[in-house]
Amino acid sequence: MWHNGRRVLVAPWAHAREMFATVTAERDWLKQELAEVRHDRDELRARLVELLDAIRNRREAQAELASLYREREFERAQQAERDPAAALN
Repeated sequence: MWHNGRRVLVAPWAHAREMFATVTAERDWLKQELAEVRHDRDELRARLVELLDAIRNRREAQAELASLYREREFERAQQAERDPAAALN
């Protein structure tokens, strides 16, 4: 096909349009994939925060329990009667 004395190449334009459509479809698919990955990431981050909170709560409970055990032993030691005639060693 000729236009103003130049040869117009129709096939390359059709091929270019086809390539553009393919690239556009791939871009759209990648956008969707990225959105899904971000959603998964956000969900995993939320689970990680929950796990870290549970770990912190467990450590606080363990520290409180150790404190209660120390307090109990101190109370027992204070309530124990010592024989004044017994040696201190």
